[in-house]
Amino acid sequence: MKIAFIGLGRMGWHMAAHLSRAGHAMVVCDAAPGVAQKWVAQFSGTAAETAGEAVKDCDVVCTSLPADVQLREVWNSAFAQLKSAAVWIDHSTTSAEIARVLAAQASASGQFFIDAPVSGGTVGAEKGNLAVMAGGDAAGWSLAEKVVASYAARATLIGGPGAGQLTKMANQICVAGVGQALAEGLSFAENAGLDPEKVLEVMLKGSSTSWMMENRSQPMIAGKYDFGFSTTLMRKDLALVLDEARRADASLPVTALVAQLLADVSKMGGAMWDWCSLMERQRKVLKK
Repeated sequence: MKIAFIGLGRMGWHMAAHLSRAGHAMVVCDAAPGVAQKWVAQFSGTAAETAGEAVKDCDVVCTSLPADVQLREVWNSAFAQLKSAAVWIDHSTTSAEIARVLAAQASASGQFFIDAPVSGGTVGAEKGNLAVMAGGDAAGWSLAEKVVASYAARATLIGGPGAGQLTKMANQICVAGVGQALAEGLSFAENAGLDPEKVLEVMLKGSSTSWMMENRSQPMIAGKYDFGFSTTLMRKDLALVLDEARRADASLPVTALVAQLLADVSKMGGAMWDWCSLMERQRKVLKK
């Protein structure tokens, strides 16, 4: 199958690599100069200079982009080049509204747009065990599901267009609350003079364990955040959540609080740290 992958960031790089290893003919593209060429040198395929060039004659297009703005720019530059019945799988985290708009435009032209945000972080992307939550037409999903199986441990069509993005919002609501709770618990243990490694060892076997605890506790204890999902990107995700909540008249007090705490982390210089750097803000607060 010929697949275009646009957006070779921390997530997209690994996801495209899994598709290459699965034997697909890959065409890759990235806005940053030289990134696509670097990917091709390490794997196999063709580097395209533009999104429009990348999608020509492709059965499937995958995108992994920062936000609505970048997705719209890529869509506008590439949509006219899509072949008939092509499936566009968007792994970006965006608003549900843009997913609905692009799905409607694709449907009117005989193509498919699947909003398919992911969870599992860069570790999940590298290992190929991401969770994919999708929204869109069932006919388009029948092909998309076979593609995402290359890098997903679980891929589920939740509902119609936008359902994947709404599910990702629910995921981020839960993750954000757990992340701050973990920062509070570990920093509380440190402040009490306990060995956080020993505390963590016990908690990992107890009722408080979670993906965040298993995968982010060690960096939080060590104060090392030069990896993963940045504070800036998590703030973007939570802004999408809170915008959607306002439209739905839904109260999300914990999510709103974590969004503010992440703003504090950015002011501390942590805009590009992994967002589990909430730990550093908590340490700072406890030292006062």
